[in-house]
Amino acid sequence: MTELKDQLSLLGRKTEYKQDYAPEVLEAFDNKHPGNDYWVRFNCPEFTSLCPITGQPDFAEIRISYIPDIKMVESKSLKLYLFSFRNHGAFHEDCVNIIMKDLINLMKPKYIEVTGLFTPRGGISIYPYANYGRPGTKYEAMAEQRLMNRE
Repeated sequence: MTELKDQLSLLGRKTEYKQDYAPEVLEAFDNKHPGNDYWVRFNCPEFTSLCPITGQPDFAEIRISYIPDIKMVESKSLKLYLFSFRNHGAFHEDCVNIIMKDLINLMKPKYIEVTGLFTPRGGISIYPYANYGRPGTKYEAMAEQRLMNRE
């Protein structure tokens, strides 16, 4: 348990919410099963960002699924990171791609996909999807196949 406390600084402490996009709050810990392929999924139903043009709030459920390698994202840091979009102006598609890229930089997963299920505004729902598979591996082929077979 001491190992985890050395890796994580947010868990068990008073929560400080950032007022704008804050990728620096993301924390990772060691995967205890790096030799296994398995899925980790986060459903974040209370995601909020701002339209960069109008400043109006956008609401979404963000779904993050990944196959970890050596590192995994700590859930409280992920919650604080996603909360940091609350006052950040970005289009829906941009949010999904930023989230995916920040998590790739943090964990270097074998595979990851991020979906945004944004609530309708002006009668239109937008559901952006982005994925990544580690180049030169079966996960790269998996990413291409999953992307091409999206509905």
